Amino acid sequence: MWSGFSALYVGEAWRRTLCRGAILRLRLFRHTVHVPERLIVAPTDLRAVDPHVAEEILNGRFPLAGRLLETGGKSPFNFSLPSRAFALRLHSFGWLRHMRTKKSDLHSSVARSIVNNWLSLHGGRIEGIAWEIDVTAQRVISWLSHSPVVLHNADRGFYRRFLRSLAFQVRFLRRMAKFAPPGEVRFRLRIALAMASIAMPTRAGALRRAAEALDQEFDSQILPDGGHISRNPRVGLELLLDLLPLRQTYVNLGHDLPQKLISGIDRMYPALRFFRHQDGDLALFNGATSTLATELMSLLRYDETAGDPFKAMPHSRYQRLAAGRTVIIADTGVPPAGNLSRTAHAGCLSFEMSSGRHRFIVNSGSPKFAGRRYVQIARTTAAHSTVTVNDTSSSRFAPSEFVANVITDGVKAVNVDRALSDDGRDVIKASHDGYLNAFGVLHERELTLNATGLIATGCDRLVALEDKVDEVVRAVARFHAHPSINLKQIDKESIMMTAPDGETWLFSSPGNEVLIGEDVFFADASGICGSDQIEIAFSYPDRPEIRWFLSRKG
Repeated sequence: MWSGFSALYVGEAWRRTLCRGAILRLRLFRHTVHVPERLIVAPTDLRAVDPHVAEEILNGRFPLAGRLLETGGKSPFNFSLPSRAFALRLHSFGWLRHMRTKKSDLHSSVARSIVNNWLSLHGGRIEGIAWEIDVTAQRVISWLSHSPVVLHNADRGFYRRFLRSLAFQVRFLRRMAKFAPPGEVRFRLRIALAMASIAMPTRAGALRRAAEALDQEFDSQILPDGGHISRNPRVGLELLLDLLPLRQTYVNLGHDLPQKLISGIDRMYPALRFFRHQDGDLALFNGATSTLATELMSLLRYDETAGDPFKAMPHSRYQRLAAGRTVIIADTGVPPAGNLSRTAHAGCLSFEMSSGRHRFIVNSGSPKFAGRRYVQIARTTAAHSTVTVNDTSSSRFAPSEFVANVITDGVKAVNVDRALSDDGRDVIKASHDGYLNAFGVLHERELTLNATGLIATGCDRLVALEDKVDEVVRAVARFHAHPSINLKQIDKESIMMTAPDGETWLFSSPGNEVLIGEDVFFADASGICGSDQIEIAFSYPDRPEIRWFLSRKG
């Protein structure tokens, strides 16, 4: 463990050193950037727009990342920003999409004034949040997509200043590509560069290189089953929101498409459907947070691979049970390694269950706008609908801020078996070794769903290998209820779960004390909120196994 951690530490130090050197060279030669005469096209933005946000901005109020900044009509960049999440969204300029809700001179004038202020304060200083790689990639995409709003009625001086900054930001991204962290950030950087290569006048060689680099990200990041290597269901959605406009822009301009663009998108859509509950939201695994229904629907309109979701994603390592109105999705995979684990959760063998329009059992999800402390709490095993042993997460996180968030130890192997029982039940049996080294036990979980989708059953057990257990091992199985679900204790062994429309499921565990506990749901669209959870305690060797049942009552 420590040799791998040391390698990460040294690798990160070296990456930062090289990155600083590259930025210094960019500063020295920034005057050599070639400024294009014009933009060729403005790619479409598929993300949802809100006219209310536009009106707030016109009135000097910026509602971003769950916070509100009052500017009194001044630029927000002249103020101390309320949070890091707020700053990330402000500097990435995704909020420009709201300004296109009305094609008015006022909307364009305000947007242009804010962009101009950013150019004055941050355009010449390559430092801080404004020039983080992911923020810059998002800003390039936003400025290209919403250039008609910003440049409407602009004078020639601003027009050239805007294009000069865009050209320099594109050069910055090209130089930073080798230093970008693996995963979503690097993929978005390549999307931004590909988009810039066709939206701005570019030599044929540069256009080809941008397309080839994008193809490499499809090969390295999109698994054969369509999932992303981060194992976060929402990453696929975020990437598709940028990839679809990119594909259409290539087509509209008559350019040859990157070879993997169409096939890669077609591969990603079935994975998106796999993780979709029947209420329209995505399952909350490995950093996923709430999803706007409008965003998901805007993507599904372009889905040409329509069909029933897969039963399993063998490369992403997830399983799905579906019958009648009921869906169960389970995480049966190992966390990604190294830097790719920075957003991974310790939720091995956790599951979510939905019925009809309601999610009954969920994971706590990841907060959209909260600080690092809450993000880390959301990653613990206790924030997932699975078993926690001795109040310890099944995967452990780096103690050093320098390589913060990386998983350093924990689950290394997950065994999965799936079959149909004689009575028609779909059965998943899985086990993981995340607690084996520390406590000498494996966690085994069995999930079943009958043919009608009215009865789900589960079994959790602790299994000791050889004689490695020297003391009592205590475990708690948690089942996190969605905040919209009301829990009511029926007796010592059972709890009624009721949805707002009256749909009811009975959770029971014969022979065990089933408790209702206070809980926190991190992935609510409005921010962190309170909820409830069901808890069952057990232990090895006294009572190493519990069985539980979910049955629909109304």
